[in-house]
Amino acid sequence: MENKPAKTPRTALDREAWIKGAVAILADHGAERLRVEVLAKRLGVTKGSFYWHFKDRRDLQDAVLEFWKDGRIRDIRKQTQAEPGHEAAALLHTMEVYASARNRKGIAIEAAVRDWARRDPQAVAVVEAVDAERLACASRLFLACGLNEHDAQARSLLLYAYVFGVSLMRHGAFTSDIASLKASIAELIAPR
Repeated sequence: MENKPAKTPRTALDREAWIKGAVAILADHGAERLRVEVLAKRLGVTKGSFYWHFKDRRDLQDAVLEFWKDGRIRDIRKQTQAEPGHEAAALLHTMEVYASARNRKGIAIEAAVRDWARRDPQAVAVVEAVDAERLACASRLFLACGLNEHDAQARSLLLYAYVFGVSLMRHGAFTSDIASLKASIAELIAPR
């Protein structure tokens, strides 16, 4: 009797594994490549297994958008928590976290979702909800630092324009002292 090698059993993917796989495709290739066939191939499973977890491609897209939204909102709330009297430090911390180049994958996902929102009303609604929460969290910190509502909103907008702008830039050819420039910018945006 001939011994045949045992087949390696396929691991069953749960809904979250499909969503995370879809987010990886989104980061690498954009929303237009977020298709069932592409995702199944990337995950090494059949398309049939997809339909155990999702009705159709739109269901997957909605799940990806919700996953991104929930993660971004949870993260900004965490980053902007501050003990009373330490709001300025929380603002500086938030600026440092989001303006660092440590998470290129995160900024790739951010850019892909924003590009997706140029063509998809559900993506627009999700991006608007995330941006509104980001701005509201920063604005609360600025208000606690003593700024009036108008100035708090203006600085919140400036803070996010800065962190996303600098995250997208490759500034190595401009300066070798980016840390000093970031510190100067932080002083301009966040009150002491």
